[in-house]
Amino acid sequence: MSSLQCRVMGMRKPGEPIYLRRHMIGLALAVGLPLILLQLYKIFVGPISFEIQLAAGVAISILAGLMLYRTYRSSAQNQP
Repeated sequence: MSSLQCRVMGMRKPGEPIYLRRHMIGLALAVGLPLILLQLYKIFVGPISFEIQLAAGVAISILAGLMLYRTYRSSAQNQP
């Protein structure tokens, strides 16, 4: 079956990963969470230096990425 036929019929090609709506929501949260948390901190606590913002952003991004990976690794595996 050609890739055009797969797309027209709504089927995935062999080996194409499965991405569900919850995967996309989790990815959006992992990307947006550092920005949101830093802005909330600045609003409610006070200003912080750029270096601290950068370090906190990197740390939050790494933690969110690891959580995203651990949460969705089994459901995002390739189909045979």
